[in-house]
Amino acid sequence: MKILMIYPEYPDTFWSFKHALKFVSKKAAHPPLGLLTIAPMLPESWPKKLIDLNVEKLREKDILWADAIYIGAMSAQYKSTVEVIQLCKSFNKTIVAGGPLFTEDFEKFAEVDHLVLNEAEITLPRLLRDLENGHPKKIYQTDEFADIRQSPAPDYSLINLKQYSSKSIQFTRGCPFNCEFCDITALLGHKLRMKTTQQILTELQSLYDLGARDAIFFVDDNFIGNKNVLKKKLLPPLIEWMEAHGNPFSFSTEASINLADDPELMKLMTRAGFSSVFVGIETPQDSSLMECQKAQNRNRNLIDSVKSIQNNGMEVQGGFIVGFDSDTPNIFKQQIEFIQQSGIISAMVGLLNAPTKSRLYQRLYKEGRILNKMSGDNTDATMNFIPKMNKEVLANGYRDVIRGIYAGKPFYQRIRTFLNDFNPQVKVRTKLTSNKILAMVKSVFIIGIFDTDRKYYWQLFFWSLFNRPKVFPLAITYSIYGYHYRRVFKKMNFF
Repeated sequence: MKILMIYPEYPDTFWSFKHALKFVSKKAAHPPLGLLTIAPMLPESWPKKLIDLNVEKLREKDILWADAIYIGAMSAQYKSTVEVIQLCKSFNKTIVAGGPLFTEDFEKFAEVDHLVLNEAEITLPRLLRDLENGHPKKIYQTDEFADIRQSPAPDYSLINLKQYSSKSIQFTRGCPFNCEFCDITALLGHKLRMKTTQQILTELQSLYDLGARDAIFFVDDNFIGNKNVLKKKLLPPLIEWMEAHGNPFSFSTEASINLADDPELMKLMTRAGFSSVFVGIETPQDSSLMECQKAQNRNRNLIDSVKSIQNNGMEVQGGFIVGFDSDTPNIFKQQIEFIQQSGIISAMVGLLNAPTKSRLYQRLYKEGRILNKMSGDNTDATMNFIPKMNKEVLANGYRDVIRGIYAGKPFYQRIRTFLNDFNPQVKVRTKLTSNKILAMVKSVFIIGIFDTDRKYYWQLFFWSLFNRPKVFPLAITYSIYGYHYRRVFKKMNFF
């Protein structure tokens, strides 16, 4: 069978970096790792093509070429996914679909011929066996969790790596924590599962051999879920591999705030090439942390924890939420003050939503407060349930937070706050490359001349150039991030 794999388009969101990518002449931030991992599970004799709608258009001749269409998608890709399904069905194509979007809400997709839900390492072979025997079913799902030590290496050759600003890799699935608003443990389990060190080194070597350099994102929901394995089995060999290859990559990942409690782990991570971590901080208000059962964030000074990670050479990106039942109208000012003081440049602030498989959804459903399914878009200013706070107060407060952290003056002040004391340990982040020089030149014209906040751009430009030349490339990078964030929220009339 000839298989056309399609990755639907993302909307223009906080993490799409759509407006920032043009500075470095890239089409998308990350490749479709799920589909790249699925591809080697299909029979080797089947011809395969992959179309990522974030980097290229779907052509009629591609659809006509295929015997079957395989679609993988996240919740935020819902609109594009529906369009793809309708188009492919107009050509009477068989559609196989999987991934978080379908696993969460498979009942929305009656037109899909075969739904491969949960983890494909378990459910996809069942479909393939039934196809061979001539009696495939509509739905394949499981309560089991896959042994990812048996997962194949992603087939990166199916895409043009040059189209992406960062590459992707996965070490673990699952999370040892169980925050009420999160669906990770429902989808991937409470027990952390890990690939072997050799699997990771093999995947890195594959990327290296294909010419990839610079940024790689470990997509793990909590990379530090098992600290002992990291410190003893993964990071030391990773450090050796990086040194043997001339330190070609800088890594980023997601981690819980208790990373700040382990100086040894932070040192090993920066030696291995980790330059940034995304941390779910959510809120500085303890009552809301208690409400959502985020115990790992309680009984600590969160700003001190953030500063500890930053002082160990890693940038902290942060996730923040407003709209908890415990939130009062003063939460908006608290969030702004926390973000500004912490120096977290990329602060993803969103309204609380309840994913279908989360414990929060179950609680709110019993309380009769669920309105609909969540959109998956963390910047659309919508909620899928009835909040305790007055809706208008909540909506206006959310706008105030966005303006308070991404308007020109506070945003550039925050960059200064961060860079003033930041001592990066990963040289790739601060090394001038042709891409970074191109980005700087474009930023001079796009931000430095035409942007309404250009005066703050030039103040940062010259401050970093003369006072902290080591972090000058980062100053330009963060200026471009800010441009993207403001463009995203301008479409919603926040600015």
